[in-house]
Amino acid sequence: MGPVVLGGLTEVPRARLVGWAILVGAFAAISYAANIAGGEPPDDVLYQWATAVGALVQYAIIFAIALALARGIAPASLGLRRPDSWLRAAGLILLALLGIWILGAILNVFLKAGEEQGLVPDGWDSSRAAPFAANFVVVALVAPVVEEFTYRGLGYAGVAHAYGAVAAIVVTALAFGLAHGLVVALPVLSIFGAILAWLRHRTASIYPSIILHAIFNGAALIAAVAT
Repeated sequence: MGPVVLGGLTEVPRARLVGWAILVGAFAAISYAANIAGGEPPDDVLYQWATAVGALVQYAIIFAIALALARGIAPASLGLRRPDSWLRAAGLILLALLGIWILGAILNVFLKAGEEQGLVPDGWDSSRAAPFAANFVVVALVAPVVEEFTYRGLGYAGVAHAYGAVAAIVVTALAFGLAHGLVVALPVLSIFGAILAWLRHRTASIYPSIILHAIFNGAALIAAVAT
């Protein structure tokens, strides 16, 4: 039986939710396996063309599978709609951004989460500006779009339909955190995922979440090379 449209929204079949769980579960397992097998990444990983190309391929595969799972589901159910008020959404984005920065700063005192991921470069290298720009686009644009559609779009819609909004926020936040394949940084990433899911819930749209995600990632890279 296909999706059922009710009031402009679509019921998400349980099979799609199971498919989503398999997708994010497999991605989390691959991420942990890669981080364990690969060891500590080089300091200049974001100055390498291979990093951008590899990430683009990875995100293309995830996005293609997520789109296939979302086929037939109304865009509004996936959060592909404008917020009722962009002004209110902007205020919530600012509030969420401040919240994650404050919580992240507090937790980083004890966890040193940024050091575990090892992606942020130590400084600016003008001789390799082009590959850095390519990686910046992937991190600050491609990643937010694909991840928000996958977690706060498809995932949130499926879990919320079956178990409610609170469960959707918690489950997608944990899935998002696990997807990065990190241990020490898991609490910080999961909190970030919860804030993104809360923003999606408050605005009924994934567009504010994409904006918040993009600003956060972009600001982190700019701050790293600027300092």
